Amino acid sequence: MLATMERLEVLDTADALAEAILSSDIVEEYRLTYKELKTNKETQKKVKAFMYYKERYEEVVRFGKYHPDYKEVMKRIREVKREMDMDDCVAAFRRAETDLQQLLDEISVKIGHSVSKGIKVPTGNPFWDSGGCSGGCSTGGSCGCSA
Repeated sequence: MLATMERLEVLDTADALAEAILSSDIVEEYRLTYKELKTNKETQKKVKAFMYYKERYEEVVRFGKYHPDYKEVMKRIREVKREMDMDDCVAAFRRAETDLQQLLDEISVKIGHSVSKGIKVPTGNPFWDSGGCSGGCSTGGSCGCSA
């Protein structure tokens, strides 16, 4: 592979972009909330309880309503999930995660469209996906996409 000046420029620009992203406030907030999520003992109790019931749920779901613990597990999984979702650390982490994903989606769309407007960038967010469809539409265009 030949190293041309153009390729070196692209690599330098990519490195600068990566450094700018990593030193941004959004990434710093993500790191802080992640650390708080992992170190908060109450939050970890809720996460572990959810993981326990998630495993039980997967076991029970295989047999459906015929499993002897079906009703209890279905009720309990909703309760522990709600407890975990309502935890301040979990909520803050999810907000930070969403903000970071939105930043990365915006950057991906700008890079893709700088190459060509015809490039579809799968962001998972209908706002950023070109045509309003993420490409997984099987409705034949009824969602408003040009499939």
